[in-house]
Amino acid sequence: MSKRNTIQAAPPFAIEQSLKKLGERLRTARLRRNLTLAAAAAKIGTGLRAVRDAEDGRASASIGTYWALLWAYDLMRPADDLADPAKDVEGRALETKRERASGGKKALDNDF
Repeated sequence: MSKRNTIQAAPPFAIEQSLKKLGERLRTARLRRNLTLAAAAAKIGTGLRAVRDAEDGRASASIGTYWALLWAYDLMRPADDLADPAKDVEGRALETKRERASGGKKALDNDF
């Protein structure tokens, strides 16, 4: 039996509220552009249900659908700043702390 995805079934309250807010904003953007659900779905190459799920703020909607809708409504610029390492104050502070603890060696690099 497969393991149930708890983030989809019962996401933490903060995530649930954030997704609902994003869904409402996507619905507002679609309506302001005078697009039907069908037109929005066609524009991003998906079905009505995917758009409806995103607008309802469902955790089960794919991030690809959310991103595609942002693209379709020309709202990608603000989304491009999400998880920007330069704006990650806590992460940068932890990295600096590790560097100091290791005698100045850089803790992380991009070499794979």
